Amino acid sequence: MKLKFIFCLLMTGLLFACSSKPENLRQCGTVSGYLTPDRTNNLYPVVVTHLDGKPVISKPNYWLAPGQYKFTLAELIDSPKLKVVLSARKTKTLVINVTSNEQYHLAAKFNTDRQYTGNNSGYWEPIVWQQDALKCELPISPQE
Repeated sequence: MKLKFIFCLLMTGLLFACSSKPENLRQCGTVSGYLTPDRTNNLYPVVVTHLDGKPVISKPNYWLAPGQYKFTLAELIDSPKLKVVLSARKTKTLVINVTSNEQYHLAAKFNTDRQYTGNNSGYWEPIVWQQDALKCELPISPQE
């Protein structure tokens, strides 16, 4: 009888947890790399290679639950001013605190304050170049 009572308490707690604020469980924000940034401001596209240390296939939008995420990015700077060797063109990380119903647009900021040559990888930095409000809701199941 005691075991049955404990089981009922556990099940009641689980059902309560599942039914409490399901809309909060579906909230999300979007991190995007599909917009072409303003090159007149030395901003260039990026490609996402990893999300929280895990390799990903780059896509236009990442729909994420609110929280902190680490994006590993590769720059796509095609400026004739860029004179670094290929081995200096390394990925960099950007941490984004995603909030509900916000969209964050990624870019590579080409630092043109001085000429970068050789193996100097300081020629760029990953940034969020634009942030917009965007209604976002995670699907209930992977099929949606």
